[in-house]
Amino acid sequence: MRTILIPLALILCGSLLGCPPPGGDGYINLPIDTKTLRNSITLGPGDIFEARVYGEKDLSGEFRVSTEGTIHFPLIGETVVQNLSPSEVSTLLQDLLREGYLREPYVTVRIVQYNSKKIFVLGQVAKPGTFPFEGKMNIIQAITLAGGFTNMSRKNSVIVTRAEGTAEQRIRVPVDRISEGLAPNFSLQPEDIVYVPETVL
Repeated sequence: MRTILIPLALILCGSLLGCPPPGGDGYINLPIDTKTLRNSITLGPGDIFEARVYGEKDLSGEFRVSTEGTIHFPLIGETVVQNLSPSEVSTLLQDLLREGYLREPYVTVRIVQYNSKKIFVLGQVAKPGTFPFEGKMNIIQAITLAGGFTNMSRKNSVIVTRAEGTAEQRIRVPVDRISEGLAPNFSLQPEDIVYVPETVL
């Protein structure tokens, strides 16, 4: 009797959201550095950052990204920073200040407040990357934004990594079953990482 109950329990478990599959080490050790990924979030409208220009107090200060994705920086004027990481903004400002304003500018950029919201969709999708988070966004919408699954995707074993304070939660989502109406849709949260693993041949 026991030999029948154990496989049955595993099958039922695998059909539920958030239940790891047998031997699910891959769900713990993803082939991506999730913490580094979140730290690389690019700037968007409403975000606030501090830029410090070494030795130039008048050029330093806090800047809010406009709805057009720009800031107004002293001497330089209107500058597009949307979809750039803090390090990329630092390099951009240094390059622009070097063009006729300062000989060897050194700029540091520190995020003060992230107001724009994003998610990541990686793995076996057509266009992996970072995407704007929209209100009440679900996993079907996210996969669609990323161009849909590839032929090598494991559609019923999509992994959502969600930050909970300093910890992370891994959730298995059967996306193919959701699209067929056999499982409830899964709502995403800002900064969720959606990873589509490769199918096992």
